[in-house]
Amino acid sequence: MNILHHGARDGVTGSCHELQLGKYSLLIDCGAFQGEEAKASNDITFPVEPIRALILTHCHIDHVGRIPWLLAAGFRGPIYATEATAALLPLMLEDGLKLQLGLSDEKCEAFIRLVRSQLKPVPFDCRAQIMLPDGQDVSLSFRHAGHILGSAYVELLLPDRQKVVFSGDLGPSNTPLLVDPQPPQHADVLVLESTYGNKRHPGVATREQVLKCVVEQSLKDGGAILIPAFSLGRTQELLFDLENIVNNEISQPTAESPWLNLPIVLDSPLAMKITQAYQGFKRLWTKEAKARLDNGRHPLDFDQCTQIDEHSDHIGLVNRLKASGEPAVIVAASGMCSGGRIMNYLEALLPDARTDLLLIGYQARGTLGRELQNGAKEVMINNNRIEVNARVHTMTGYSAHADQLDLIRFVKGIEKGPAEIRLVHGDRPAQEALARRLQKVKPDAKVIVCANLNQD
Repeated sequence: MNILHHGARDGVTGSCHELQLGKYSLLIDCGAFQGEEAKASNDITFPVEPIRALILTHCHIDHVGRIPWLLAAGFRGPIYATEATAALLPLMLEDGLKLQLGLSDEKCEAFIRLVRSQLKPVPFDCRAQIMLPDGQDVSLSFRHAGHILGSAYVELLLPDRQKVVFSGDLGPSNTPLLVDPQPPQHADVLVLESTYGNKRHPGVATREQVLKCVVEQSLKDGGAILIPAFSLGRTQELLFDLENIVNNEISQPTAESPWLNLPIVLDSPLAMKITQAYQGFKRLWTKEAKARLDNGRHPLDFDQCTQIDEHSDHIGLVNRLKASGEPAVIVAASGMCSGGRIMNYLEALLPDARTDLLLIGYQARGTLGRELQNGAKEVMINNNRIEVNARVHTMTGYSAHADQLDLIRFVKGIEKGPAEIRLVHGDRPAQEALARRLQKVKPDAKVIVCANLNQD
């Protein structure tokens, strides 16, 4: 058994890990490179002939975005995923094919049909058997990762009875919408993400209050509140909290409440489709979220939230906000300000000092989001030099990734093993900081900082 890392070895995008088992192998994720890391080619530079199956941890593009290139290279094996991930995958890939590759509707449909024919949905906590041509039998199980809808960590029981676990992206504890990840009882080898391996998040429990305070402070000066958010995961968490704030304000209205008539706008066709999928998989929600439904509330589709689908309506709203300076909360993709409808809002409204920009997720190196987060006074958008007078806020309470404490807790909870921990999906400082902490938690384990490996 050997593991090769074809992405996310020394960064946070392009997750793609090959588990070699003699002549054959399994591929765990096949993600695209993003931000500064996008200088690496998304071409498949490794042989696909030995790969007998692709296993997906979840649907973010940095974990699935290279699938078109994988299929173009000739891979026609099964694609294993949780039921929710299998439902979301065609939406995510279709969006990328049209926007990034400019494929026609006909070519997109043909590709999506091929992907659907290869998909093998597996319910959480059930087993699937993967038979290799040489007679080896690998047992696959998906466990809740709490990162986004359908996200899982992968348990693989090998023919020699070794258990290899790939974490995918683990979510933080105590989020209100999705259940917490629970560590496996046993792992011989653990491939672990380390995005925030050197950082701690403020408590998730306080994020709604922080969001409320930021919005109310912004409203004192007027202007738009722009929230770039990934269509999958972050948008739904935001809507969940915004609905709760609005519901509480309506339940106890005061004359000075700024929330009662505040427009909340979801301007992302993809996010709208994904939000519908979240509603279709309510069985994966937490008890708290289900209780709101039982009380007749609609946490992801409430009256005060307006959804914009048509591009003409989007442009109309951008121009209106630029001209009027009226207050509104705008949620739009992409989360790193690297494309999507948020770019038109930024180009129009960053020069206005009344505008507030709220960054709620990880901003990769080389993205516009990272520039703005670092305090840039001028940025380039659509080949135009844009002055930045808007106030820029960062909130980490909405991170969909486990922080250092969550990651340590996950590893510490493994009762048997692991003998080897391989740290991936993190910048080198994050991997090294987490490695030092994990070595104390599991002193008998070999902790490998994959950013320091020389391979492929």
